[in-house]
Amino acid sequence: QVQLVESGGGLVKPGGSLRLSCAASGFTFRIYDMRWYRQPPGKERELVASISPVGISTNYADSVKGRFTISRDNAKNTVYLQMNSLKPEDTAMYYCSTFMDGGRSWGQGTQVTVSS
Repeated sequence: QVQLVESGGGLVKPGGSLRLSCAASGFTFRIYDMRWYRQPPGKERELVASISPVGISTNYADSVKGRFTISRDNAKNTVYLQMNSLKPEDTAMYYCSTFMDGGRSWGQGTQVTVSS
């Protein structure tokens, strides 16, 4: 079955960087769009970034444009989110996700906390 496992979260100071990874298995990774979402404390889950199957097309939420970069390695079945110039408002649980067979699949999430 579809499995998505996020890693790379942690505590970082404002202005710092983190790289999140999401290892995928159980499906043909290279033919699906992949997305990163986040859910700040007490708020709704929101789309952060998406990437097309071969990585040609990417899209970002306005709040992260110019700071975050989504990428993928289809040979490793992994999608990444490079996060630079982190701000306290980036604090959230980050999830990777894909949509297939009429439903959206989610990983367990990785916590990112930006605080001095």
